[in-house]
Amino acid sequence: MSANRGWWAPPEGEDSVSEKLLRKTRESPLVPIGLGGCLLVAAYRIYRLKARGSTKMSIHLIHTRVAAQACAVGAIMLGAVYTMYRDYIKKTAQDTREK
Repeated sequence: MSANRGWWAPPEGEDSVSEKLLRKTRESPLVPIGLGGCLLVAAYRIYRLKARGSTKMSIHLIHTRVAAQACAVGAIMLGAVYTMYRDYIKKTAQDTREK
């Protein structure tokens, strides 16, 4: 069965997961930073689970989720602001200088 190359091989013409991740990282470098921040906050809050004191478990987990999402959303917002700056303000300034 030469047609069965294995379950991990992508179909012809499609990128693998690592190639997609590298391409997306080049296009928008703040997304992996946001993902890393999200994972770090979640890991830290789970590590601090024993020191939560009298806080209920559900409240602690909700705060963990909100903090992790804030990192991801913050990175997305920074990326959007940077992209708008690069596309509109910087481009307009260069066009003005060329005239």
